[in-house]
This record gives sequence, C-alpha cells and structure tokens, in this order.
Amino acid sequence: MKYSEYDPNKREEINQLFIKTFTDSEGESEGLIIGELTNNFMLSSDDYYCFVATDNNTIIGSVFFSSLTFERSIKAYILSPMATLTEYQGKGIGQKLINYAHNILKENGVELVVTYGDINFYSKTGYKQISEEVIKAPLKLSYPEGWLGQSLVSEKLEPIAGMSYCVEALNKPDLW
Repeated sequence: MKYSEYDPNKREEINQLFIKTFTDSEGESEGLIIGELTNNFMLSSDDYYCFVATDNNTIIGSVFFSSLTFERSIKAYILSPMATLTEYQGKGIGQKLINYAHNILKENGVELVVTYGDINFYSKTGYKQISEEVIKAPLKLSYPEGWLGQSLVSEKLEPIAGMSYCVEALNKPDLW
C-alpha cells in the first residue's frame, strides 16, 4: 500500500473511485453528486489537497481537504469527501490515509481540520464532536452530531468566534 498526494493525470480515476464508492454505499444519485463534487475540486479550485492510497498502481482510496476560512487568521481545512473502494473497507486503509494526510497538512502549517460525517469512523483518526458554539459550520448542518474537528498543533481544540467559509465546490446546502 502506498500513500501520496494525487497526480493530476489521475483525475478521472479518482473521480470514478468516488462515484463507485458512493454509489455502492448510498445509491447512484449520491454517487453522481459526490463525483461532481470531486470533479469540481480538481477542475475549478486550487485551494485543496487530495491524497490517495494505491495498491499495485490502482487508486483504492482518496481524501480531499479544502480551505476553511474564518474572520480570524488560522490555517484550517475541511476533510470532505473521503472514499475507499468497498472491497478494501474495514482494513484501516482510510485511517492510514487520513493520518498520512494530517502529517502533510501539519508540515504545511495547517493548524485545524474539521469534517462532517461518521463519528465512529473519524474518531479513529482523532476527530471529536464539536458544537457550532466551538466552530461555526459554513452552512446549516442537517446532522449536527456529525460536525467534528481536531487541532493539528495542540491537544485542545480552541473555540473560533465568528463565521466560517468553505470553497465554492462545498458551498451547496444539499451537501450539508
């Protein structure tokens, strides 16, 4: 298993990974929505990181982190989306990929990461439930229990006053 930043020449393979994984777990319409999201990241934004897990030169997992800005200056990113091919799930690959990504982000001065998803999965990589009193989400959360965060520079996650703003690709209420 190899973990790395993505190769832009593999854009279509990454996009198909997300479409297949989300179609398998959530249905075809969700697969297409997440496929469009990942495509929008790779085509229209330069304020993101994409990391991949490969097995025998085949991309089997991927995770995106995009910029999250606040009224105060802090280097923060939001993890979304994340996918591991169905047949590779449950083997710790996604967790290792996120940990790999966190190390690269930290080396690049990122102080804070947040995500919106499954507490049982993301807690395995250090994410903890947070309220919007601690960090305000960019859009209305349909599942507030899934708002999670962690500091990459200290043990404690300090509250951040004011609004947060995500990149355009994530700035869609139906994704929240």
